[in-house]
Formats: sequence, structure tokens, C-alpha cells
Amino acid sequence: MKQLDFFDVEEGLAGLSGLSDQLEAFSRTVDFEAFRPDLDKALAYADGSRGDRPPFDPVLMFKILVIQTLNNLSDERTEYLINERLSFMRFLGPIDI
Repeated sequence: MKQLDFFDVEEGLAGLSGLSDQLEAFSRTVDFEAFRPDLDKALAYADGSRGDRPPFDPVLMFKILVIQTLNNLSDERTEYLINERLSFMRFLGPIDI
């Protein structure tokens, strides 16, 4: 068996897929973008005319709530694990900060 390089993310993700990553399966099954209209309506974000910091994407925040619920995590632990786990990163996709 070949030893993985420290930064070999693609092989790490492929390994997770081989282990039946539940978040990967969830992403294939659920169209999270279908929730966007309801989330936008429910959250009623400001239009940004006051120069406030733009809010995080509502679908991204919804996916974070899914992670928290599935794993029974606090906000602090969720933030840590999002930065630490490849499966969480892949599930959330690119994040604009």
C-alpha cells in the first residue's frame, strides 16, 4: 500500500468515498439549492445598502445545521471540525469569506 503524501487531498477524499461517507451520499441525494427560495424568504437578509458585512450564503448555513444535527455538535465544535475534516469540507463546498 502506497503511503499518502501529507497534502494529497484527492486521494483522501477518494478513500472517504470508499468508506461510504454519509455526507457524500446525502449530497448526491438532496438538492440543497431547492431550499434557497424558502431560506431567502424566511431569513429576509438586508439588501446591503447600509454597508454591512454580507451575510453567509443561506444554503451553506443550512448545510452547516445539517452537520450539527447529524453529529450533535456545538457551534464551536462545528467550526473546528469544518476546518479539520475533509468530509465536512467536501459537503459544504467552496466557502467565500
